[in-house]
Amino acid sequence: MAGGWAKDGAVSEQIEASINDELARLKARKQPVGESRHHCADCEEDIPEARRQAIPGVKLCIDCMSERDTPRQNRGGLNRRGSKDSQLK
Repeated sequence: MAGGWAKDGAVSEQIEASINDELARLKARKQPVGESRHHCADCEEDIPEARRQAIPGVKLCIDCMSERDTPRQNRGGLNRRGSKDSQLK
């Protein structure tokens, strides 16, 4: 159901286009090359055989890779200026 000037199926087309764009971005992402390591490059833990077969050229274990993929969260700082109300008094 489209609203306004949009044609029927416009929402579905937009969703499909977004999915296709994301798939193209993931395919274009640089993949590991070469021979897979038996031990993680960061923590030296064993990399399971199934992971080495699934991702040729893998260099990191699952834990280290997920740690690298997780974006760092900024911690909020202190507001040293105070609230607007306190400045008016």
